Amino acid sequence: MKKKTKEIIEILRQEYPDAKCELNHKTSFQLLVATILSAQTTDKSVNKVTETLFEDYPTVEEFLTLSQQEIESKIKRLGLYRNKAKNLYTMVRVLQEKFNGQVPSNMIDLQTLAGVGRKTANVVLSNAFDVPAIAVDTHVFRVSNRIGIVKAKNVLETEKQLQKEIDKNLWTLTHHLIIFHGRRCCEAKKPKCDRCPINKNCNYFKKIIK
Repeated sequence: MKKKTKEIIEILRQEYPDAKCELNHKTSFQLLVATILSAQTTDKSVNKVTETLFEDYPTVEEFLTLSQQEIESKIKRLGLYRNKAKNLYTMVRVLQEKFNGQVPSNMIDLQTLAGVGRKTANVVLSNAFDVPAIAVDTHVFRVSNRIGIVKAKNVLETEKQLQKEIDKNLWTLTHHLIIFHGRRCCEAKKPKCDRCPINKNCNYFKKIIK
């Protein structure tokens, strides 16, 4: 791992000692549902919806009692709720039929589920099963490229470059640290560069102060 990357991770570690998944969940199934719901939606909004959703329907068995329309009505406050409801309705049935109601703990099987792409699978693997993974969402893509840890044009290439650059035992932690930094400081439109703890290590900051 390069000296610059090591320094960035250490500084972010000190800045965000509580960095973790911010989607509320108690089980791998609940995390899977919450992550599917989080597409193009804030974790805060998802948590408001799942607070009552998981209280009434905490498991696959309970979820199976819901029609697609009922799921829609329960997640209506979220963006893309119709599509998400359709995915959840299909997903729980495949979970029950193919995986005996258990969330799979590998990338290939997870991606056979409706609404589950590589990012969602990585979130579930790392947070539910302690599998080292880097889930590249909009924050990870923006921040890691902006800082200059990687130089990639898409999320998959970003993930591959981050995996090469960062020690495997730090993948999950680094994922959370970068997300925390993206949400709290390195925002998309107005990054708070003047108070950023890693601005000395950031390619973007070096360009704007020239």
